[in-house]
Amino acid sequence: MKKIVFLDIDGTILNTDKQIPKLTKLGIKQLKDRGIYVAIATGRGPFMFKDIREELGVDTYVSFNGQYVALDGEAIYHYSFPVDQMKQFLFNAKQFGHSIVFQSIDGMASSVDYDAFIKNGFSTLHFDHPVYDPEYYKTQPISQMILFCREEEEKAYEEQFPDFHFTRWHEFAVDVLPKGNSKATGIQWIIERLGLDLKDTYAFGDGLNDLEMLQTVGNGVAMGNSHPELKKSIPLSTSHVNEDGLYAGFKRFGLLDE
Repeated sequence: MKKIVFLDIDGTILNTDKQIPKLTKLGIKQLKDRGIYVAIATGRGPFMFKDIREELGVDTYVSFNGQYVALDGEAIYHYSFPVDQMKQFLFNAKQFGHSIVFQSIDGMASSVDYDAFIKNGFSTLHFDHPVYDPEYYKTQPISQMILFCREEEEKAYEEQFPDFHFTRWHEFAVDVLPKGNSKATGIQWIIERLGLDLKDTYAFGDGLNDLEMLQTVGNGVAMGNSHPELKKSIPLSTSHVNEDGLYAGFKRFGLLDE
């Protein structure tokens, strides 16, 4: 029976130095050689991990936490926010003194010229501060917004925008998605399109935006470096990403021979 493995990027494929460990590359190659589908599932936009896809030879992926899904390089799902919703969200963010980064499948732009929170958040991904373009959301289909605020400031947005789902990935940054969409809904598009049995689906991740995905697949595995709340919720685990945790997980759960 065909199997599929969904892999988060940061803290799962990439170690803490933002490098792909040699054994991770080897393990992914061995999975593919065994006829196992390998897919990426990330909060990043497609333009932010093109180099990783090319290096690993992976062209099936869930990006923007489920807003853009590709199977064998072809888009099978693409969500974009209505402009009026984004306009209202931006207005509220300005009232609170917060910044937004708008992301399309080809690029991104900031609502402000510079914000230390944006700089801090994107530096953890090894990306520069996005360019300033206050009209970007009006000219491009936007699949994900990133709100930059502290965690205690997030609740006000949750109350004012009940149709949005907020997923925090950094002390100062939270992904903004349409309610009901997530990595979990993104991977379901692929699973259903391929006609796979749930018991033959696997996923590895480390962040809170991976929780629904790990709970949806038949075999969800938390990396050893996972967020504490994720570890509490996911019974299966492997070692730290810096200790070749992904490769160890492939072996531990029967995807590769011991």
